[in-house]
Amino acid sequence: MLHTDIWRGLDLLAAKHGLTSSALARQAGLDATAFTKTKRQAKDGRPRWPSTESSSRALLAVEMNFVEFAELVADRQERAIPCLRRDELGKMDAFREDGRPIAELWRKARFPGMPANGDHYAIEMTDHDFAPIYRPGDRVIVSPSADINSGARVILMSRAGELLIADLISSSKRHVEIDILADERSQMQIDLQNMAWIARILWVSQ
Repeated sequence: MLHTDIWRGLDLLAAKHGLTSSALARQAGLDATAFTKTKRQAKDGRPRWPSTESSSRALLAVEMNFVEFAELVADRQERAIPCLRRDELGKMDAFREDGRPIAELWRKARFPGMPANGDHYAIEMTDHDFAPIYRPGDRVIVSPSADINSGARVILMSRAGELLIADLISSSKRHVEIDILADERSQMQIDLQNMAWIARILWVSQ
């Protein structure tokens, strides 16, 4: 982290808990001026860093660990996103026409390290159809707006209502060729007119 990152993180930490930088310092048992802007640069212009002790005491005061602090600085905080079990998907029309979830039908689940912006959602695996790659309890994080290139892992919905998870082999203006994840992997070609939508799987959370 840069000098400015650490100080910005302390400002964000205070704001997250409804405190000023002075109030955060006092709550941490420090002098009220410990985190003020006048402490961030020496008289000769050199950057002044907060001490490890003062930073640790600030984190302890608001019950935050360093990993969470780093995510706060990087703007990658824990965030709640729509989540649904795979065995529930067949029981309802859970997606809009553009492949985004119908929010009121999905519950919310919190995931660490999620970007503050984005239209992600999660599907929790409930069977062994995609083992050993995905097992029951694994939750795949999907982004409908992420770029999709050859080799990307994707989830797609056919117009017949079939949900597939696959690796994208290639795509053209007329069709996509995919390698389907299943007990026995198989390749198939799907005409775009028969595909409702496709979205990229970014990672899996256990």
